Amino acid sequence: MKTDRRHFLLAAGALALGAALPVRAGSLDEIRQRGSLKVAVYNDFTPYAHQGKGIDVELAQALGRKLGLNVQIVGYNADEDMDDDLRNMVWKGHYLGTSPSDVMMHVPVDSYLQGRNDKVKIFGPYHLESIAVARIPRINPIRGSAANALEVFSTEKIGVEGRTLADGFLLSVLNGRLRENVVHFKSTADAVARLKAGELPAVMGTRAEIEAALGKDQRFIVEAVQMPELKFNHWPLGMAVKADDIALAEVLGKALRELEQEGAVAAIFERNGITYNKPTL
Repeated sequence: MKTDRRHFLLAAGALALGAALPVRAGSLDEIRQRGSLKVAVYNDFTPYAHQGKGIDVELAQALGRKLGLNVQIVGYNADEDMDDDLRNMVWKGHYLGTSPSDVMMHVPVDSYLQGRNDKVKIFGPYHLESIAVARIPRINPIRGSAANALEVFSTEKIGVEGRTLADGFLLSVLNGRLRENVVHFKSTADAVARLKAGELPAVMGTRAEIEAALGKDQRFIVEAVQMPELKFNHWPLGMAVKADDIALAEVLGKALRELEQEGAVAAIFERNGITYNKPTL
């Protein structure tokens, strides 16, 4: 199973062959001289970034204002795993010729990920993402052990985006007993659309993507998935710069803390209809 931007701990992908030589993004002094900060976000990733809008875009722009810099948002497609994404967006650039950015948004702040990516510095947790389920009221709360919480899906269908943490969990838990009732979709939004149409009783995915897809529809219950069998049910999202760009990381971290204290980060999530969960790191 491949790793993508929504799950960073499944596997490490191989580096692309024939890659171009590293292209240096700007140090803090160079960034200040040119007056703009180049920020990497994922393409087509509602509610975080889509067509120049979203949480990561707004947060990047707010950070830029704190630093007195213009912000250039650059969208990148997700590669095979986070290691590839960090290489393409932060420290080397894509082998097709796209140069790296100064800073990347939406990076899991995780010691394991940092340990195997020594060419970047991961920092600045700004939101605690989590796995959640959206369900119709007749489905019981998803609580306790998997044997109790998920037994209903041995007879009921549950939708999920393919090749994600939620997908891998549902396919493997309870010795694979749920496999026949796991319905795969291209995106969490597609799965939620079928939930809203009455074709599914439940969907599992990241809470932010589920809430974005549900919008103001109040017919469904959204709850965090907490059970011992799901080892990684939440993770902090932060930023990454090149490993030697310590000064840039420091000023961005300071700006983030100021935005948090002012309530600006929480306000960004609220404007986008997403429950904000401040990391405790």
